[in-house]
Amino acid sequence: MKRLLSFVKKEFKHVMRDRKTLLILFGMPVVQILIFGFALSNEIKESGIVVLDNSHSETSRKFIEKVSSGHYFEVENLIDDNAELENSFKEGKVKLALVIPNHFEERVLAGEPSNLQVVVDASDPNTATVLTNYIAAISRDFQMQMSQLPVTPQLIQPEVRMLYNPQLKGAPNFVPGVMALVLMLICVMMTAVSIVREKETGTMEILLVSPFHPFMVIMAKAIPYMFISLLNVTTILLLSVWVLDLPINGSILLLYAESSLFIAASLAIGIFISIKTSSQQVAMLISLMGMMLPTILFSGFMFPIENMPLPLQVISNIIPAKWFYIIVKSIMIKGLGFSYIWKETLILFGMTLFFFLISLKNFKIRLS
Repeated sequence: MKRLLSFVKKEFKHVMRDRKTLLILFGMPVVQILIFGFALSNEIKESGIVVLDNSHSETSRKFIEKVSSGHYFEVENLIDDNAELENSFKEGKVKLALVIPNHFEERVLAGEPSNLQVVVDASDPNTATVLTNYIAAISRDFQMQMSQLPVTPQLIQPEVRMLYNPQLKGAPNFVPGVMALVLMLICVMMTAVSIVREKETGTMEILLVSPFHPFMVIMAKAIPYMFISLLNVTTILLLSVWVLDLPINGSILLLYAESSLFIAASLAIGIFISIKTSSQQVAMLISLMGMMLPTILFSGFMFPIENMPLPLQVISNIIPAKWFYIIVKSIMIKGLGFSYIWKETLILFGMTLFFFLISLKNFKIRLS
């Protein structure tokens, strides 16, 4: 028993001396409970909307105030025509638009039914369904306030129009997310492990004394996984079109070009991880935990980013998968061109350049 206690005491000292182990043991539960507690929510708050008020009446103004007074919607703009409405959806600024008819006030005050058009971005069917339910509930509440009666017939009748995904299929939402997740994991993990394997087997010493420039070594590691990842993109797209019946509405060449850029960013991150680690297990753990969890939580694939607290929304901006997810949905689902995704493309290009240059710099230090 005394010998057992001595071994237990020794193990405790070993654990307490290892700061990395302490960080995993005590830091990871705290971080995960905070992230999951705030990020994993199906409630949608402060969703951006635009309003086309054809009535221009006191009643329509009160209805708009009613919609924006809660924490579900935030009116981004009062637009003047349908062209502005369509551009708002293409630019990704809003999830929902309200079109108030001409004789809205007269019909509501006269107790006659008035059709309120609700246009929703249904590329994410779950979000679209929740938002239309919110509008229906707000309409009923507003009608009760206007009539001052405990029971009243439904006068304000929302007519819902689903953009981009009228059947509310799940594929338009999860296909771009799966593309981002698969490419991120394959590129980051396989590239990181491949370089660390060279260190463990001793073949890295041969590369260190060879006349190869570090740039050539890095490119030699990245190019095979670039082609493999493009094959995965092709497989996913073929399955989406022929099995899931999800057409590609935009340019296929632009989609492949953007996918290549995202693959390059993921490869650069994988190379950076491999340079900073010394074993395949550590490289694989960092690749899985450090990239898979943020991709799932902060890409907008499973949980709306706008629902998260501001600090988590800021963190999501450094996740490459978030920008690629937006790009794929814009091209594949909405059929938009480069003019609508150039900002996201520029951000991805900057991330790729940053990680590639910092990896190259660290590789040079190892060669010296």
